[in-house]
Amino acid sequence: MTAELVRGQNHTLPQTRLEIRVSAGTPVVAGATLGDERGTVRGIEWIAHPGSPQLPGLEVSQQAAADHRLAVDLEALPAGAHRVTVLLALPVGVGGPVRFGAVPAPFVAVTGLDGTEIATFTLTDLDAESAVSALELYRRQDAWKVRAVGQGYAGGLAEMLADQGVTDPAALAGSIQEAVTRCLARSVAPPPPPRTPEGDRVRQATGSTDHRPTSPSPTPEPPEPLADPATTAPPHTTQPHTTQPHTAPGPAAAGASAAGPSTGGPINYAHPRRQHAAPPSPPPAAPPAQPGQPAQPVAGDATGWSMDERLYNQIWGMFEDLARAVAAYRSAVDFAESRMDQELDRALSDPRNRIGGAGDRAREAARAKRDELASRAREALDRDLAQLAAEAAVVEPALPAAYAGWGNPVWHAHRIPMEIPMALRIGDLHLPERTDLRIPLLVRLPLERGMWVDSGRTASEAAALMDTDRLRRLAMETAVAHAARLLAVYPPGEFAVHVIDPAGSAAGPLAPLVDSGVLAGPPAAGPGGVASVLAHLTRRVDLVQMAVRARAADSLPPDLDTGEQLLVVNDFPHGFDDRAVTQLRYLADEGPAVGVHLLMVADREDASAYGPVLDPLWRSLLRITPVADSHLADPWVGHAWTYEPLTIPPGSRVLEQVLAAVAAAHRAAGR
Repeated sequence: MTAELVRGQNHTLPQTRLEIRVSAGTPVVAGATLGDERGTVRGIEWIAHPGSPQLPGLEVSQQAAADHRLAVDLEALPAGAHRVTVLLALPVGVGGPVRFGAVPAPFVAVTGLDGTEIATFTLTDLDAESAVSALELYRRQDAWKVRAVGQGYAGGLAEMLADQGVTDPAALAGSIQEAVTRCLARSVAPPPPPRTPEGDRVRQATGSTDHRPTSPSPTPEPPEPLADPATTAPPHTTQPHTTQPHTAPGPAAAGASAAGPSTGGPINYAHPRRQHAAPPSPPPAAPPAQPGQPAQPVAGDATGWSMDERLYNQIWGMFEDLARAVAAYRSAVDFAESRMDQELDRALSDPRNRIGGAGDRAREAARAKRDELASRAREALDRDLAQLAAEAAVVEPALPAAYAGWGNPVWHAHRIPMEIPMALRIGDLHLPERTDLRIPLLVRLPLERGMWVDSGRTASEAAALMDTDRLRRLAMETAVAHAARLLAVYPPGEFAVHVIDPAGSAAGPLAPLVDSGVLAGPPAAGPGGVASVLAHLTRRVDLVQMAVRARAADSLPPDLDTGEQLLVVNDFPHGFDDRAVTQLRYLADEGPAVGVHLLMVADREDASAYGPVLDPLWRSLLRITPVADSHLADPWVGHAWTYEPLTIPPGSRVLEQVLAAVAAAHRAAGR
């Protein structure tokens, strides 16, 4: 019999493997914290939220939704965990309700794995609260109970986390809401289909392009968007592969057999944090396809306000398609292996099969089925990869300079624009199933976080084989190329580059920037130079922040450059004292919101003497490498993607030509 709880009431749980179902009538964020005997959360590793959805014995949703299912295995929780608190919060910045008093009362049910309700609780009497502790599961002696809590927080997610004893709750709440915002903006339908002449990705009615996994088990929702496991805590979503791969969020995010046809709606190409709808203007028409064949790919066949936005969304769609096509293939292969093992176990457990050739025949039959399933999965993957390769071949030549590689002829005719583009290409991504199929890695402009070019030899196997000096020079050349691209895609005078080179060791790689005269000043060297540049940029951040808060932009000093600023730091932390390190951390945390960004070239091992004090700095930066490295994870299935830095073709003078155009544009603008 179901126990209908009221606030403060508890009920004994008859089992330890449970589901917690949430129905809210409007999209909400669901999470959970673990507490010890005193109810204290020992650290962020005891918090399950959309950016870190899995803990031992606990898994939560990874996007805001009106309905959630949270999985709990109380026996699998960490040894010191005595309490699980389920948290709900309204997502911010997406145009939805901002208080629970404006939405239907959320309903929470604790159920068994078969769906049988054990206890329910309706969260009534909420008003200005935007976050609420819904209920808690707690250990009492040798038994577990559920208590209806219903404690609301008008201060939102940050106040609720602070009440749980979480360190730096505002930062964690912000990262959770950012992850949720991205997922809300990129709700997608089932895995990747071919294109139609109308321009949207839709699934054909035949089974030939069905990418859903063959594993019959429901799949969890996707992890947090693209990130570096090496710089986040906990690791940033490069998950060990199982036979139940992650799939993209959407109305049909559950595994199904690939044997039958499937249908799905068009994919939403809206980018994270871009909340307006795309215009009704039709994308370019694709050439007519042969009967039974997918439509021919066309550059810019996604939706968007401009061709740049359509190309941007198309690249995201290609990235998404490749991620889930490979996930379906890997899932099918794993399922085939698992099925073979099960059949062998059943066959060999029968004593009759241990005599004569029956056992050998059973093994051969099981392996034949495995090979057939794997072969079918590979054929489907090859079809999908061929279609994506054809699309990439059409899209790459059509890209604007900001999205194009250095070898694209568009750079030779590049003119400094009058407005900034949507995004900038900083490298390519590929998966081992087809290494020649590269997806451009684009970051939004203005930059939302700084970048870190990892010059350490422990960064990857390729880096470990390189000479240290060569690797550091290559890392600085990578940073210089990124700085040049940023200068080239911003209007004249709206982007400035500062360089800190404490020991003057990067004179060679910095020569293109210095010789062209595009830097805001000579590279800063020595303790005095480091202190001067950091003081200048810190002052800019402080003044702009105060002006924004006071809504008094007219009060800014006339000598203050309000354009975007990029600080390139070489060989950190050499040449930095404690004060300089503190200022650099401040710029990394506060700078991006007011137009000051970091581009650091550093080996994390060199800064190990600072201990964990620098961990927030590394986590705040997007880690890239000067050599190929598989350290980035996708937002849907957690593949480890290999990042390939952009390289300038041998013998090409494109970098010097681009910087000369930047310098000429600055002179013409009187800068």
